[in-house]
Amino acid sequence: MLISSAFAQALGGASGQSGFLGLLPIVLMFGLLYFLMIRPQMKRAKEQRQMIEGLQKGDEVVTSGGMVGKITKLGEAYLTVEIAPNTEISVQKAAVQTLLPKGTIKSLQ
Repeated sequence: MLISSAFAQALGGASGQSGFLGLLPIVLMFGLLYFLMIRPQMKRAKEQRQMIEGLQKGDEVVTSGGMVGKITKLGEAYLTVEIAPNTEISVQKAAVQTLLPKGTIKSLQ
């Protein structure tokens, strides 16, 4: 035959290494995806959860619908927000997007 057995064995050994090198870009892509997308999203979710757990009566907030108001009542899953004098709405705690500094509502009026 034209192909020597030593050459065929060397080719078989090289294909094992190239299989590992073929997976290396995929592993690197998953690592990059984790550090650029998944990890920051988990950090933001943790900060949002801590902010929601720390809400208190009298805090000024912005809801996911864009309503700005002051918390008047807190419940287990819902809270009541005063958006205007004598006008209150009930929203889920998860609907609170941002906790505003004290006095922000007065500066908006």
